[in-house]
Amino acid sequence: MARKRRRKRSSGSRIGCLLAIVIAVAIGAAGYLWFDWGVRGPAQEPVTVIIAEGSSLTAAAGTLEEKGAIGSARTFLRFARLFGSDAPIRAGEYEIPAHASGAQVLEMLQSGKVKQRFVVVPEGMPSILVHERLMKEPLLTGAAPVPAEGSVLPDSYSFERGETRAAVLKRMQQAMDKALAKAWKARKPTTIARSPREAVILASIVEKETAVPEERRTVAAVYSNRLRTGMMLQADPTTIYPITRGKPLGRRIRQSELRAVNGYNTYAMPGLPAGPICNPGLASIEAVLDPAPSKALYFVADGKGGHVFSETLEQHNANVRKWYAIRRQRGEM
Repeated sequence: MARKRRRKRSSGSRIGCLLAIVIAVAIGAAGYLWFDWGVRGPAQEPVTVIIAEGSSLTAAAGTLEEKGAIGSARTFLRFARLFGSDAPIRAGEYEIPAHASGAQVLEMLQSGKVKQRFVVVPEGMPSILVHERLMKEPLLTGAAPVPAEGSVLPDSYSFERGETRAAVLKRMQQAMDKALAKAWKARKPTTIARSPREAVILASIVEKETAVPEERRTVAAVYSNRLRTGMMLQADPTTIYPITRGKPLGRRIRQSELRAVNGYNTYAMPGLPAGPICNPGLASIEAVLDPAPSKALYFVADGKGGHVFSETLEQHNANVRKWYAIRRQRGEM
């Protein structure tokens, strides 16, 4: 009887050990799957995934597994149904971060956190170049017209793969409308601009005349002072505009071009040109609406990237001679 009891105990111990091993393996497997879902995914680097319009979660899971963003579509779907929300996923292009967990991936797809790309419009870019930049962006679709000069606010604009060029352009123009309206409300009594359009026209000249932020309000003051006294603006950028539509001229202005009669040659007519000559940034618009308290009527390059300002023609001519001397020393004349 003692031997039989020992055999029963030995058999029971083996069964107990096997059961413990099975449980341990199951717990380990469950822990591994949970780690993949809730802690750390398999992707060693960011993965770009495109979820097509109308895709189900099952189809998306297959795409995610194929791209290596998740370890198993089946496991992803099981945990998504157990622990995820019921919100639908959204189509688009997603950049899944390295080691993103399944839970994080699902949250991205349900929230629509698609990959953002940007079209950059620098301050002073003419509309013809804005149009070229939009048309050259291969991930945008459809056509867009050349925007009206001065209607686009320079900035960085995000877009999604497959978005239309017209939609991006509309955002650029809406941004200008909003920024201009806000700036116009804050204008100072010293501004020469009688309307938001005049503010944009004058700001476009300021934008083209200086790249030094600290000079914008003083350049705005020079042109405002000239307009008040009836002087011609005599701004080179306005004379160039009808020739190139804002693109670089690549040579000196000809005497015949300085005498040309058109709506933009401010050497041949008083007042503002017929329209903006580029898309000015908000800082230049604000400078025109709050010019510096200066009596300057002239400015010329100082040889250091900026300008020197003067109130009289005599002072200006002396500054011009200094500028010519600098250019001769550089071998430019």
